[in-house]
Amino acid sequence: MSQITTHILDTTRGKPAQGVTIALYSQQADTWQELARGTTNQDGRLAGLLPQEQLLAPGTYKLKFFTQDYFDQLAATTFYPFVEIVFAISTAEHYHVPLLLNPFGYSTYRGS
Repeated sequence: MSQITTHILDTTRGKPAQGVTIALYSQQADTWQELARGTTNQDGRLAGLLPQEQLLAPGTYKLKFFTQDYFDQLAATTFYPFVEIVFAISTAEHYHVPLLLNPFGYSTYRGS
């Protein structure tokens, strides 16, 4: 399993959000460098974002969820064309960053 994992639950539909592109970035001074990119599976999960053996250095990272395409496929209007979640990594442990999403709001937390 990747050191960084995520999943998306569409809270309006009560179902996983399948087919959402997600990119992982690391902060480099005042810029962001893309490290990896993937798409959620039928369970709304992206478990293989990084190779299992790759560990990230302590620092600031973000996951960018490209939500506009997902809502367009549902013919749903959304206020958020994308969602960015910025977080800090301090150890080599596993980090799970879920997204609870609906067209006009979202929430996140550190999962397990």
